[in-house]
Amino acid sequence: MAGSFSDFWEDEVLDHLFMKGSYTMPTNLWVGLSTADPLDDNSGQAEPSGGSYARVSTAGSDWDAASGGATANTTTIEFPENTASWGIVTHFCIWDASTAGNMVAHGDLDASRDLTSTGITPRFAVGELDITLG
Repeated sequence: MAGSFSDFWEDEVLDHLFMKGSYTMPTNLWVGLSTADPLDDNSGQAEPSGGSYARVSTAGSDWDAASGGATANTTTIEFPENTASWGIVTHFCIWDASTAGNMVAHGDLDASRDLTSTGITPRFAVGELDITLG
């Protein structure tokens, strides 16, 4: 699953690099799900709600060092078991907060995941989330 950066994150990085503003890195990043393409500007975001849905917190140690303009998760990212329908998930998103906040990256899943039945524990295996520049 390949992902790219959001407009928000791209603007923050450019402003920081060209000394137009400062950016404070979040202490964690949270991985979320979406039933629609969130788009770079986050206008298409359709994150599940209810049914025990929660974004999953990740630390710097959960991601590898960037190489060739890419990074990937180094640990399994596991969501809570759904207790109600979360819909058919087609995309992942990475956020700078556990709720609300700013989307910093997003990508499509290799295959959609049907989470309309309950009792499913969605997870991303090591290396499954690949975030690239370019």
